Amino acid sequence: MKKLYHLDPSITFLNHGSFGACPKPVFEAYQKWQIKLEQQPVEFMARKVYDYLEVARHALGEFVGCSGDDLYYVTNPTTAVNTVIRSLDLGPEDEVLMTDMEYGSLVRTWEHYGKENEYAIVKQSTPTPLTTHNDYVEHFWEGVTKKTKVIYLSEITSSTGLILPAGAICKKAKEAGIMTIIDGAHVPAHIPLNISEMDPDIYVGACHKWLSAPKGTSFLYVKKSHQDKMKPLIISWGSIIDPSPTAFIYENQYQGTWDPSAFLTVPDAIEFQKEHNWDAVRERCRTLNRETRNRIYEIIDTEPICPNTTEWLGQMASIVINIENGLDFKWRLMDEFKLEMPVFPWEDKILFRTSFNAYNDKKDADRLIDVLGELF
Repeated sequence: MKKLYHLDPSITFLNHGSFGACPKPVFEAYQKWQIKLEQQPVEFMARKVYDYLEVARHALGEFVGCSGDDLYYVTNPTTAVNTVIRSLDLGPEDEVLMTDMEYGSLVRTWEHYGKENEYAIVKQSTPTPLTTHNDYVEHFWEGVTKKTKVIYLSEITSSTGLILPAGAICKKAKEAGIMTIIDGAHVPAHIPLNISEMDPDIYVGACHKWLSAPKGTSFLYVKKSHQDKMKPLIISWGSIIDPSPTAFIYENQYQGTWDPSAFLTVPDAIEFQKEHNWDAVRERCRTLNRETRNRIYEIIDTEPICPNTTEWLGQMASIVINIENGLDFKWRLMDEFKLEMPVFPWEDKILFRTSFNAYNDKKDADRLIDVLGELF
């Protein structure tokens, strides 16, 4: 499927997880929306955009398992999480519990507002090597106290590439009366997602990663019982111009002039994956990912952070490497070997992460193994 993407053929691209890669047919649909906007900007932005957004919301809602009226589009998960955090009523007697694997910029966001509002951010450590999801839930729950008001959890972590048991934790949190905010940036089209069945209070997802929509396409889902508490980041026209049925939608989805074309292309991204039998694509990539991980550990002498199973791993896997400077290593891979992979610190370790999608094949994995064999 390499021919269906714009990726530079001279680069071995093993980093779909960072920003995604938009297939040519989806990118062409994106450009058609941009042209449609430019042909009559006033008609598009002043009248028709709300109907277009409604169609796109409901298509996404069906895909992720919730009502299209319970979510709206945002440019990225960072915007969504910032909106949620600013809307929370937390104070000095409260705690927010998260893992030690959360995305760095959003940890910084939580710590900023925690300091400002005097509530505590508690990071539950990850016991490696991990065993089972059931064991992980028990360990994570040891971090819950009487002060825990919010659990913030990545369903798939960026740094470690691990699939965490978000559904099981949401169930325990609901029984305990604790609010759940799930960061699913890596989830849509990567692993099965049904938000209604999981039943979190808040779910944040990206469409420009594994769904492969254009860059700057994400969403914020909020359970109906919390929607009236969501404060928009920007106060704009609201119901004066937006005919949407609830304040949750009309106060948030239009916050000033912007190009909504990426949002409107999400139905095309969903259709693209249907046309190309994405269940089979995912399974091939998961298998390639696990096989490559085994080959890497024949070269890299470190301990795996989890079992090599579908319970923990989808299309990404992170490996601990004994090097001093991760950034230098990343750019060496790119500059010397034309190999694009993320390398980053996690706690006291440095990890590099494989990431396989439709355009990758065994030749890409072989190239990685050859480079690692030369370097290690």
